[in-house]
Amino acid sequence: MTVKILLTFIVLVGINAGAQPIKSSERYLNSYKVYEDAGCPIAKDEIKNFVYFARDREAINNHPFLNNSRFAGAQIMYAWKQLEPDKDQYDLTIIYQDYNYLKSHGKKLFIQLQDATFDPKYKTVPNYLETEEYDGGAIYQRAENGDPEGWVAKRWNKNVQERLACLLTALGQAFDGKIEGINLQESAIGVSNEFDKSFTPALYVESLKTNMLALKKAFPKSTTMQYANFIPGEWLPDDDKGYLKSIYQFGEKIGVGLGAPDLMVRRKGQLNHALAMMHENNYSVPLGIAVQDGNYIGETGTTEIMNERKNIVPLLHAFAKDFLNVQYMFWVNQEPYFEQDVLPCFISE
Repeated sequence: MTVKILLTFIVLVGINAGAQPIKSSERYLNSYKVYEDAGCPIAKDEIKNFVYFARDREAINNHPFLNNSRFAGAQIMYAWKQLEPDKDQYDLTIIYQDYNYLKSHGKKLFIQLQDATFDPKYKTVPNYLETEEYDGGAIYQRAENGDPEGWVAKRWNKNVQERLACLLTALGQAFDGKIEGINLQESAIGVSNEFDKSFTPALYVESLKTNMLALKKAFPKSTTMQYANFIPGEWLPDDDKGYLKSIYQFGEKIGVGLGAPDLMVRRKGQLNHALAMMHENNYSVPLGIAVQDGNYIGETGTTEIMNERKNIVPLLHAFAKDFLNVQYMFWVNQEPYFEQDVLPCFISE
């Protein structure tokens, strides 16, 4: 019995037994329980496992994963302004360094292109974009109370889109077919029309598609991927404008893979958005899921160290493999979890 059939069976039994109908927003809330008995070591399968280092690129040096055959390589984040310090002046030195170092150890590089931050002190777009021609180039991401919590490039501005396409072209000319893949950052942003009159959710969705198409044109050989988790202006499943769904449909149409940060198997927000999109549809393009900071203890965006914990790495892997049907997993290099929980589950051949 497949997992999808098993989950449907469980729901039907509950209804037939007189239980209250399950709310659509809670339909996957207990899906992870099917995988609670998953254990280590994790058997080899077709998933390509990468270690996610964010911008801590120097941490790849002499890292234990280099000697572990179960990991295909490293996913490293590079900021736009690092790669294009001045207009049309590209400096790809650090990518070449990382690519060559990983290659010397038989590992692949997966690029994550950074155009957004979650710290209001750090902006990732080149300085030349911060002009009237590009409408400032970037804007604060804001929390619900309006406080700044980061920056994001104005992905919906046509002039910014054109510059991003130029960067992608330069990257593709240098690395297409050499690196394993490249992904654009998550679709979730803290931006609204209140703070930028040029922004609308519908325009934003179409702009993401424009950037995805530019990515695919620049990288016809290497894996391409858009992290698509949330879209401003809708909240699934009850307030469905079709925004996120259309991103997944477009990626499938043009050959761009789909992914998401934060494998949160118990949180409704993630379950009803990216995870539902992956589970409920069949794709010919690759799917990817990232296990990021905090995910090893069922949280997100935290540096908390929990010494007394259950190792949920087997559960996360099984959920990603059977419920999401992903082809890529990106395991964040967060200690002590990576060394104590991840490595013991992936025994090198």
